[in-house]
Amino acid sequence: MDTIASWFSFITTPVSWVIVQFHTLYGWIFGADTGWAWGLSIVSLVIIIRICLIPLFVKQIKATRAMQTLQPEMKRIQERYKSDKQRQSEEMMKLYKESGTNPLASCLPILVQSPFFFALYHVLDGIASNKKIGVINDKLLDSAQQAHIFGAPLAAKFTSGADSLGADLTTVRIVTAFMIIMMSASQFFTQRQLMTKNVDTSVKTPFMQQQKLLMYVFPIMFAVFGINFPVGVLLYWLTTNVWTMGQQMYVIRQNPTPGSKAQAAYLERQLKHLTHTGKVRTKRDRTAIKAIVAKGRERNEAERKFINGLNKAGFAAQPDGTIEKGESSVATLEGDETTTGAVPRRQQPKRQSKSQRQSGTAAGGGAATGTDADSSGTGKGGAGGAKPQGGNRPTQKKSAGKNTGGGSTAAKPAGGGKSGASGSGSQAKQGQRKGGPQRPKHPSSKK
Repeated sequence: MDTIASWFSFITTPVSWVIVQFHTLYGWIFGADTGWAWGLSIVSLVIIIRICLIPLFVKQIKATRAMQTLQPEMKRIQERYKSDKQRQSEEMMKLYKESGTNPLASCLPILVQSPFFFALYHVLDGIASNKKIGVINDKLLDSAQQAHIFGAPLAAKFTSGADSLGADLTTVRIVTAFMIIMMSASQFFTQRQLMTKNVDTSVKTPFMQQQKLLMYVFPIMFAVFGINFPVGVLLYWLTTNVWTMGQQMYVIRQNPTPGSKAQAAYLERQLKHLTHTGKVRTKRDRTAIKAIVAKGRERNEAERKFINGLNKAGFAAQPDGTIEKGESSVATLEGDETTTGAVPRRQQPKRQSKSQRQSGTAAGGGAATGTDADSSGTGKGGAGGAKPQGGNRPTQKKSAGKNTGGGSTAAKPAGGGKSGASGSGSQAKQGQRKGGPQRPKHPSSKK
């Protein structure tokens, strides 16, 4: 660790200068030789560094989400070229280039933070070894050696340094063990909330398995290497972990990953606010609504519920991210709940079986026999109005009553097809209508 820290000795001067400036400020409040003055100086150094790293943190979030989106395609490439590693690497690089994604972008905050971390380690190690580092002179060196945090010197380690700094080794180990546990726990909680709340649960990819593995690996790494860190470095790393945890909680709440549980909770809060006030609060919320409207049929379940909830409340999401009173301007999707302005789907009639068609035809034919008489007495058929086929002349048969000139007669073809109920049944089998005007038969149909 000392060898690695010496590689970053070029940055120890600016790091020590920042610590000394904050020590001057806090020393005037708490006393120059107190642990509060030196400890808060280290915490302030972390805050300054993390504020400067916010743009990189934003890039890290975008890169992580882009990698989540590309995971299905990456998996297909791995399965397709699993026997050709070179071609697999080429296709991966081509995919990264086409999508504009850099896998190392998610590691940028840690990589940029590493020089400051090792520079601080180099400064504190010099204090434990009674060496002047950077802008720390003899007076500041003596003051830093006298500073204790809960009874443990800033430069003391879990394994060594307590005797040379005039401290009790048991006290130092208790303090360092507590800080190591807190550091590992904060790292585990940060990774866990990322996996449980801000991951798209609709897509199962190897990336999720890697993140689950890191959730357990990182805390173990901190616990193993933490016993070799001075108390000041443990304070530095604990502070940066707490900052990361708080920063991530804010991002998960305000800018969640699409398809995650955090997005469902975010849209639920937005729906409650919008239906109560009718106004979009911030530009960020307007951008989120605009993206949901632009998705169309690609909306996930939480986004569909959000759009439907607005419509039920009498609001319509607009393409520019605003909402207005009135009918919805967003297309209703199949499977969505009924919304304002939705057009009912046309119901197709159910197909009947052969037995159902025959029973219905017999009933219709029986009813037609009582009313199929033609008052004109011209000898036409009954309800079906069917003409006798094959050129056979019909023989007229008197009905139960006496038939006068204007009486009704029933036409029955001789030797041909039956009229009335039987005729309507045969017509129903051929696809003709049961009542009313009949459709002309096709010339190619059988006679």
